[in-house]
Amino acid sequence: MRHDLTSSRATERLSADAAGIARAAELLRQGKLVALPTETVYGLAADATSGAAVAGIYAAKERPSFNPLISHLPDLVAARRQGLFDANALALAKAFWPGPLTLVVPAASSCEVSELARAGLPSVALRVPSLPLAHAVLEAAGRPIAAPSANRSGRISATSAAHVLADLDGRIDAVLDGGPTEVGLESTIVACLDGAPRLLRPGGIPRSTIEGVIGRSLVIAGEAGMAPISPGLLASHYAPAAQVRLNADAPQPGEGWLGFGPQPHDVPHSLNLSPAGDLVEAASNLFGHLRRLDVLGLPSIAVATIPEHGLGEAINDRLRRAAAPR
Repeated sequence: MRHDLTSSRATERLSADAAGIARAAELLRQGKLVALPTETVYGLAADATSGAAVAGIYAAKERPSFNPLISHLPDLVAARRQGLFDANALALAKAFWPGPLTLVVPAASSCEVSELARAGLPSVALRVPSLPLAHAVLEAAGRPIAAPSANRSGRISATSAAHVLADLDGRIDAVLDGGPTEVGLESTIVACLDGAPRLLRPGGIPRSTIEGVIGRSLVIAGEAGMAPISPGLLASHYAPAAQVRLNADAPQPGEGWLGFGPQPHDVPHSLNLSPAGDLVEAASNLFGHLRRLDVLGLPSIAVATIPEHGLGEAINDRLRRAAAPR
């Protein structure tokens, strides 16, 4: 787990050869952060199956909210172990994978992608990149790899190793230098969740090309009064059945308790995001702990105060949405 993201230690720069590929895969299996080139842009990669590793991505990018991250796989066979592909999704995957298309599909029962990488959603965002170097790392790592763009949140996406280092040197473990990227634009994102494929983000594959494969027009997310399906767009979003009470000093009788930091006494029906007060650990535990408290059937869950700095901003963003009036 990464606790110190202000270290002055330089990020390791790996060459695009067998040794560099093996080292990148080794670091990813250890839960470390590695910037990788794809055909679109450089991605900030981590083990998607590890909530702690994914939390490290958010911390390094200073990402303000827990939006779902795209998980990268070496091929369609591996992707189908993580998600459920309807006829539209399967047609698109066969037409454009490997390539700059991300498909959002229902998570399979065998899905290993962590809840944090999925932002607590029942869906999963998947992509098979076409760059041989990225494919080699994914094969060697042997697990889904989450990889949003390798830049600090709000800054320009990185299309070279130099761009990555300008933003993230000393904040990540390594960058695999594969030279400048080919496409230079993020992947197109299409959701195939309910029979009507939706365009969530334009990108490296034009909408008309995608529509030609599925033989129908894509619904554009946000049009025609459609409720947004991307996280961070609704005031109350993916809330537990229980009411959520924030910035609590202690639970009231009958409430569940979601703590943070040292807890001075035993509290029934309680879980602690991080007894040590580590925001990276707290982020990795957030969705799982909320779910485990919610299944107890309690009327409400009291949540301890979470600091607003660093990852605390994103944790509080998600908690405020969970607590919003419904």
